[in-house]
Amino acid sequence: MEGPEITFAEAVIDNGRFGTRTVRFETGRLAQQAQGAAVAYIDEETMLLSATSVSKHPKDHFDFFPLTVDVEERMYAAGRIPGSFFRREGRPSTDAILTCRLIDRPLRPSFVEGIRNEVQVVVTVLAIDPDEIYDSLAINAASMSTQLSGLPFDGPIGGVRVALIDGQWVAFPKHSQLEQAVFNMVVAGRVVTDAAGAEDVAIMMVEAEATDNSWTLIEGGAVKPTEEIVAQGLEASKPFIKQLVAAQAEVAKTAAKETQEYPLFPPYTDEALEAVRGIAKDRLTEVYQIAGKLERNAADDALKEQVKQEINERIERGELSPSIAGDVSGAYKSVTKEVVRGRILSEGVRMDGRGLADIRPLDAEVAVVPRVHGSAIFQRGETQIMGITTLNMLKLEQQIDSLSPVTTKRYMHNYNFPPYSTGETGRVGSPKRREIGHGALAERALVPVLPSREDFPYAIRQVSEALGSNGSTSMGSVCASTLALLNAGVPLKAPVAGIAMGLVSDTVDGETRYAALTDILGAEDALGDMDFKVAGTPEYITAIQLDTKLSGLPASVLTGALTQAKEARTKILEVLTAAIDAPDEMAPTAPRVISVQIPVDKIGELIGPKGKTINQIQDDTGAQISIEDSGVVYIGAVDGPSAEAARAAVNAIANPSNPEPGERFLGTVVKIASFGAFVSLMPGRDGLLHVTAMRALNGGKRIEAVEDVVSVGQKIQVQITKIDDRGKLSLEVVDDSEPVAPTAAAGDAESSVSSVSADSAE
Repeated sequence: MEGPEITFAEAVIDNGRFGTRTVRFETGRLAQQAQGAAVAYIDEETMLLSATSVSKHPKDHFDFFPLTVDVEERMYAAGRIPGSFFRREGRPSTDAILTCRLIDRPLRPSFVEGIRNEVQVVVTVLAIDPDEIYDSLAINAASMSTQLSGLPFDGPIGGVRVALIDGQWVAFPKHSQLEQAVFNMVVAGRVVTDAAGAEDVAIMMVEAEATDNSWTLIEGGAVKPTEEIVAQGLEASKPFIKQLVAAQAEVAKTAAKETQEYPLFPPYTDEALEAVRGIAKDRLTEVYQIAGKLERNAADDALKEQVKQEINERIERGELSPSIAGDVSGAYKSVTKEVVRGRILSEGVRMDGRGLADIRPLDAEVAVVPRVHGSAIFQRGETQIMGITTLNMLKLEQQIDSLSPVTTKRYMHNYNFPPYSTGETGRVGSPKRREIGHGALAERALVPVLPSREDFPYAIRQVSEALGSNGSTSMGSVCASTLALLNAGVPLKAPVAGIAMGLVSDTVDGETRYAALTDILGAEDALGDMDFKVAGTPEYITAIQLDTKLSGLPASVLTGALTQAKEARTKILEVLTAAIDAPDEMAPTAPRVISVQIPVDKIGELIGPKGKTINQIQDDTGAQISIEDSGVVYIGAVDGPSAEAARAAVNAIANPSNPEPGERFLGTVVKIASFGAFVSLMPGRDGLLHVTAMRALNGGKRIEAVEDVVSVGQKIQVQITKIDDRGKLSLEVVDDSEPVAPTAAAGDAESSVSSVSADSAE
């Protein structure tokens, strides 16, 4: 028996000094009964199977295209057995759901309008390198299988992840490489040809974010992901997308089925459109000048009923064909789009009277809910978001069982969109894909500015409640979360705000005109061509999400929208910082978490036989204790005294020589800085004597230069005034006549200077 005929093509992606990545497409061997099936490899180690199927009969009663995308993560792909009770894959992971959305967004607008046959794309992860990120490869696999299926599909679509590493945009980076990336984005697009025959890439989807390490890398001299840099990244993705599209086209040339004829169900006929336009256009112009959403919607609903009634009367009189009765809703929506978009393009005025770049009224407030650890409300027009922050010990961080090498998540962002937020009824309960996607976007926007685990050893759960919705609740969630996190006492590196941009386009005299809209309404999102969300700090972008209903957008249009978004983001940040500009004191109801470093060889002694010692400390103090393999001990308690009691008990066992507040020492000055002097108390333990605490050495007078008062090697009698959550010691000068503890030799002390960082000065 002869084997199947296999067709394949490769795209070799050249990343210069970062090496090459080989993407291979293959068809003919697997899933032969699906309408279209393809396997995509990257470097032969990661293998995805995509199968596209279509139903035999259309769902002619649907007024939308029934496309479903599913991603199946098989744990055998990574040589693992699922961790669930039944040892079988269950609900899709968050990564799988987000990948479904990445695939759906560029695929959906690429199908011919009016198709109502159910189309399902299933991508199965068959094998994966543990260091690989499969989502961008999945976009290409789904495009390839759909291109082969014979469906009326305007592909191929190429998808690539590019990361900015050491000043270079690297395609298909690995997880380990992202640790050195300042910014990374997934870009999807298709190749288009202009009238002159020149090829370009029209961008269809962007999902981008700064990384966990961006702030540290930028402080070390890396380039900031500003609007200009991100625009360069969009341009850098184009050659890679062209290569991927070319490889898919090569396979499709010989293996694709002929495009089949499927029944199309246009939303309206020309007769229905002309009839509705004649009745409703002038009145719609008046309706869509009403600023308030509820009033506008009520007037719109009333007018729509009047139009239906008048159409039915004209049908009864024989003036119109009876067949158009079912087309009124579609035609009415089309005329509404004409009215709204035409006014924007011709007059530069939107339905609520704003100009193209105007933002709705803003309001921000913190501490709005009692007892919670942090809370805030952010309102932009009729969009209202409540943010709630909850803090706890790191052992409560989310455990992740997926194909990603990331197994825990310290910052968890959940987004809820109840039906009452739009004045409607509906299902409540487990989150839908949209809610998961919105929560993930807000999470990515904030992760780059979160403090490190060492600086803030807490698990953080942020919940965004969409209490009112009229445009971009996800970006409202970013703003509300910034406020709530600061109210909870989380020391953010910078505030983050977000804004949603829209787009309206039209062709005039053969040329396409674009108008970018700042702070879009829900109706402008529905009637426009683009939803472009941008979040960032005053200095740079932290997250981007782009969806378009067009078959692609020029990069120049997106670059202009980025600049317009920055102006809006700056205005919103001013409102946020007016409400709260620094972390508040932690709420009395929030747990206190502190850390202690102990020698690794003392871990067993601290735990004790069968956990007896550590359990006794927890019972005596009421604190909870967790120990890392590195010797870091995290102590969590309902209040500060309980945490300090547990720390003293831990130190008594594992660090018997550790000092406590109130103890006095004869210390040795080992280092001088502009803000004070570092004083060694014992081997390995230094403290900061701040310049303001040295006045006793200068007769109580202000000290202009530290070196004028103390010198390296000088002995000073000091007292510990404070030990912060990171174990840093603050000192003050004490009277010479009082007894003090002996100090370490200066030579021993000098070896420990490196363990004290300048941030002790804060």
